Amino acid sequence: FLYLGTPGVGKTTLGKELASRAGMTYINVGDMAKEGELYEGFDEEYDCPILDEDKVIDELEDKMSEGGVVVDYHGCDFFPERWFHIVFVLRTENSFLYDRLESRGYKGKKLQDNIQCEIFQTLYEEAMLSYREEIVHQLPSNTPEDLERNLDQIMQWIEQWMKDNN
Repeated sequence: FLYLGTPGVGKTTLGKELASRAGMTYINVGDMAKEGELYEGFDEEYDCPILDEDKVIDELEDKMSEGGVVVDYHGCDFFPERWFHIVFVLRTENSFLYDRLESRGYKGKKLQDNIQCEIFQTLYEEAMLSYREEIVHQLPSNTPEDLERNLDQIMQWIEQWMKDNN
């Protein structure tokens, strides 16, 4: 499974809880890159490291071939298509997202660009171009109720997929 979404939409909360309920492995690509220093430089404008996508793919390859992995990241166009049976794009209304990002210390261009990314559905479009359309799904992620609904819906999907593929 792949979870996408602008920073602040709730990917980590959903991913960790889902992995726990489904007995799967949760991988936050940002955390993995930080721990393994999988970077190729630093972006001064956004005040963040630049991901070395090849190193990330190498790092994940063995884990992905075993299956049962929930991958959490904000981009997707560099992951091999064969890795994922389903892709979820979490979407958050701007008023909620703005507050969440501001509380994380996002300011200026970084804050504005992330809000615009959500407005223009940038990550959803990237997912639709990177994977088969029928495996890409958008989920609302505004409230705790949305989180519960999303977890229930995804657990049902996992159970159905297990029945169909075992």
